[in-house]
Amino acid sequence: MSDAPAARPRRVRGAAESLASIVLAFESVIVFLAGLVVFGLDALPAGIEPWWGIVVGSVLAVLMIVTGRFVRYTWGIALGWALQVVVGFGAFLEPAIGLVAIVFGALYAYATIKGSALDRRNARLRDEHPDNN
Repeated sequence: MSDAPAARPRRVRGAAESLASIVLAFESVIVFLAGLVVFGLDALPAGIEPWWGIVVGSVLAVLMIVTGRFVRYTWGIALGWALQVVVGFGAFLEPAIGLVAIVFGALYAYATIKGSALDRRNARLRDEHPDNN
């Protein structure tokens, strides 16, 4: 017999949580690269050092990765939306970032809205057919 403790069962992740965290993870790479673009094109207003583009891109990328861990909570989803808005403001510095904001904003909207609908549907099916769990 083994004295090892029993493995704790994994928490079941819903579709909204899974999809939203995937979108944020992929977007974090693009946001970091956008920070490099802002730096390379010297797109920041006069008086602001260009290296701030890299700093802000890196910080946003890390925030997106961290937020991906908290999208199981309502405030985590809201934080993800706030990050989408921040990325959208990047279009004022470089218009191409606006395209990124539109594409990933739409993906995040789909992930949160459709994922929640799938979670509700799966819960309803579990309630209707408890013997299939």
